[in-house]
Amino acid sequence: MGFMPLVVLIIVIVLLMGIRIVRPTHRGLIERFGKYNRFATPGFNWIIPVVESIYLINITEQMVDAEPQEIITFDNLNAKVDAQVYFKVKIDEESVKSCIYNVNNYQWQIVNLARTTLRNIIGTLTLKSANSERGKINDELHKTLMTETEHWGIEIVRTELKEIDPPKDVQETMNKVVKAENEKIAAIDFATATETAADGAKRAEIKKAEGVKQARILQAEGEAEAIKLVNEAAEHYFVGNAQVLRKLEALEKALENNAKIIVPANTELINVVGEMAGILPLKKEQK
Repeated sequence: MGFMPLVVLIIVIVLLMGIRIVRPTHRGLIERFGKYNRFATPGFNWIIPVVESIYLINITEQMVDAEPQEIITFDNLNAKVDAQVYFKVKIDEESVKSCIYNVNNYQWQIVNLARTTLRNIIGTLTLKSANSERGKINDELHKTLMTETEHWGIEIVRTELKEIDPPKDVQETMNKVVKAENEKIAAIDFATATETAADGAKRAEIKKAEGVKQARILQAEGEAEAIKLVNEAAEHYFVGNAQVLRKLEALEKALENNAKIIVPANTELINVVGEMAGILPLKKEQK
């Protein structure tokens, strides 16, 4: 093999060794002799072997777990707290440089910063308020991380509080309290339903009694009216004719049993019955 072919072969090998392909999910920082030289975008990139190096940075959204930790709440209870942080490196050159040159291992730093921030936030809250104000804790954690990582070239997308678990004995007590509250509510609902049913039955009985009362009043009024009419009739037809009235009463009782009676003609009773029926008594022909 001659000198020239050997040189060509070496050049080809060097060219092949320097080829770097950057995916769309990454950006690259190219350093020459340990000093930043240029920015590598997605696609084909070439570096000088041995002289230059390329460091690829993932720019997609990532998640780190802050890992469970025991935090003493304001009411001196040990709560087990865990959270997740979602972040991504910004795609511009300065941000990519910052995440490498301004902070050492930004993922590990985010985890520790999140743990410290959670201790500071939850330490000022009681266990009950910490469980009821998860949204507020997430907002404060997100705000603090955004401020602290401002010069890291990182965007904190969101934070999520995974759990705030009280000690086992406290959890058991809380479960008993919740159970007692549920039983209390159920008992109140049952009592209310029973009271409502009793009120309905009571109102129905009242309505029924009022109906009976009204019927008796109407019946009494009818009887009074009948008595009034009888009295008026007696006063009209039988004033001074007590004996005739007694005979008419006897006649009424007899007719109730469908008895047949014979009334002598030309008697006052015939005249009275006829007049009450609207029939005038026949006058005797004068001889």
